[in-house]
Amino acid sequence: MAENIKSPQGLNKQGHGFGTAPVFLAAISTILGAILFLRFGYAVGHVGLFGALIMILIGHAITIPTAMAIAEIATNLKVEGGGEYFIISRSFGPMVGGTIGISLFFSQAISVAFYMIAFAEAFTPAFGWIYAQTGFMPQTWMISLPSAIILLILILKKGANLGVSVLWVVVITLGASLIMFFLGSSPLETHSLDFFSRVKEPHDFFKVFAIIFPAFTGMTAGVGLSGDLKKPSKSIPLGTITATVTGMIVYVLIAIKLSYSLPPDILASDQLAMSRIALWGPIILIGLAAATLSSAIGSILIAPRTLQALAGDFTFPSKIINNFLRKGKGTANEPVNATIITSVIVLVFVSMGSVDFVAQIISVFFMITYGSLCLVSFLEHFAGSPSYRPTFRSKWYLSLLGALACFIMMFQMSTLYSILAILAIVTIYLSIRRGKEDTDDLSNMIKGVLFQLTRKLQVLIQKNQSEIALANWRPSFIALSSASLTRLAPFDLLRWISHYYGFGSFIHFVKGPLDENHQLESKGKLGQMIHQVTESRAGIYVDTIISPSFKTAVAQIVQLPGIAGMENNSVLFEFHEDHPEDIDDIIDGCHFASIVDFNITVLRSSDRHFGYKKRIDIWLTPGDYSNANLMILLAYIIMGHPEWKGCVIELFAAFETNKSDLHVSKLNQLIDGGRIPISKKNLKKIPWDKNITSFEKMVSHYSKKADLVIMGFSLKKLKKEKGVFLKKFGNLNDILFVRAGQKILISEDIEEELED
Repeated sequence: MAENIKSPQGLNKQGHGFGTAPVFLAAISTILGAILFLRFGYAVGHVGLFGALIMILIGHAITIPTAMAIAEIATNLKVEGGGEYFIISRSFGPMVGGTIGISLFFSQAISVAFYMIAFAEAFTPAFGWIYAQTGFMPQTWMISLPSAIILLILILKKGANLGVSVLWVVVITLGASLIMFFLGSSPLETHSLDFFSRVKEPHDFFKVFAIIFPAFTGMTAGVGLSGDLKKPSKSIPLGTITATVTGMIVYVLIAIKLSYSLPPDILASDQLAMSRIALWGPIILIGLAAATLSSAIGSILIAPRTLQALAGDFTFPSKIINNFLRKGKGTANEPVNATIITSVIVLVFVSMGSVDFVAQIISVFFMITYGSLCLVSFLEHFAGSPSYRPTFRSKWYLSLLGALACFIMMFQMSTLYSILAILAIVTIYLSIRRGKEDTDDLSNMIKGVLFQLTRKLQVLIQKNQSEIALANWRPSFIALSSASLTRLAPFDLLRWISHYYGFGSFIHFVKGPLDENHQLESKGKLGQMIHQVTESRAGIYVDTIISPSFKTAVAQIVQLPGIAGMENNSVLFEFHEDHPEDIDDIIDGCHFASIVDFNITVLRSSDRHFGYKKRIDIWLTPGDYSNANLMILLAYIIMGHPEWKGCVIELFAAFETNKSDLHVSKLNQLIDGGRIPISKKNLKKIPWDKNITSFEKMVSHYSKKADLVIMGFSLKKLKKEKGVFLKKFGNLNDILFVRAGQKILISEDIEEELED
């Protein structure tokens, strides 16, 4: 997988060849950004130091697994242009990857607007002085909008080189402001550290979390530079994880410093409270400007490259749009056209948004992105793909924790925004899907997960397999037929038996040698059978087998391992009443099935096709001691299918006259114990004198209106008489002949009851 993945079209040019430093700088400058200076004091004031520390832990329970997931996937893929989008699309596929990629692009673009709005907040202390001097009160948009335009023009002209150069200056300034903050002291004479002190009417915990969560989202900023890195597989893990851990430590220290230095009321009301603590107050304003500007630069470098990569994969429905957006400039493939589109989005949100409003919007979008990344990593751990060989490995439970935390917190923060975000994702997905109906997205990964899960379960079952309590017997049937598509009776019977209580495999028999022609025929039949399963909603497994004869086919299928994690224990044969010539093959098949102790059932189907499915008759005779329990259980299982709703089971006890009362009494005891799902009124005592009445005549008289008749048979007698017994009962409809190969119990003492 990793070796064969191609980069998005148009993105195969060599980038700038940066090392690890730009990844770390882009991430840490975004993590220690606007929220740190403008809203972290607000968070400590409203939820207290303890609550703030909990928020940091929750936030990093999301970001650390995400960072590790990115690092893991990045060391498996040959990461190229497009950053996070590349990782998602090459793991999830073009449709899902494109859907998340578009939402990721919007969150990145809106982030630029958020940072520029926050950048303008650094100048608010000067607004009062301007008003006092001129009588005019400036608005933040008067700074954020022109600043955004200037920044966008510089990025368009200078590209990534300018961005990375500025990052060094910004990070140094940011570091200086934090150092002076920690060197400062409280302006109050008395101060103490109270873990639970907060304002009297605090804001909701999740609302506060939604506002400050963007502070933790910057750790993936450097991934967007993947196309410009010399060794992405090394730089992305090292830079991303280092920045994430560094940011967490800094936020913990800042929360403690704020709580120790100022009371909650001041922290909650003064968004620039850090300037009161710093050794030199104005450095906080400078740091805010530097942090927001650096975060804006980081996002404006990434968003257009994500959009360019989306277009390079022809994600959008229009070829003209894709060609326009994927077009790059120069040897570095600068995404000029994508930057223009990004600029329009940035300017729209700068004009209309507030810090808190935009923060909540991008929090939800980032939650979706991070949750998806963690989910990719979690699924890859279980898919067991041979091509998934990352040099850095996260832990599956960390990825699962990150995914669950993302989706839970997203709805806790804002149910409305979460629902709108999901609706937007669904709309985007459906739009992309229109042009890619034949694309197979998640199926390979999901198949891999299911394969591994099934394999592990089957191995576990086999290791712990002991003698199954036969009172808890479940049917695991194999049906074999050469008329699978023309005679539906055995197919329907198998799906009824397998509906809830057991499992069934229907095998179509193709007679002949194993050659190309028969293989093509086999594939065609299998496709038709899968369609038949789909249309009937049958919960059975279908397949084909090519064999020289019916006899050899049976010898093969009775040795097949169980598909459902349990060994096959029963076989179903079928012939139509108008085609008794099939009986010879069935007798041979019964012989092989008996060798492996299979329960054997033979369906004699008719044109009536089980009639109205309202009545099942079971016939018990002195020769059916070993077959009785299986016949009763099969009748019960068939009756449990919705198509047999309202069905009545009638049990006929046809025993010799001198022993009839004894056996009927024992059956009554089983009914009273709740082990047989029939009422006593349906237990009919039929005195039988073999010298006067034949079994065939008696059954034909009582069961001529039954939709299905179940009776036992003796394999030894069947062979001796060459199947004559199966041809009898000419006036009956569908008949299921049963021969038990296992001692199946209805109750714990059934064997003792029936052997008396």
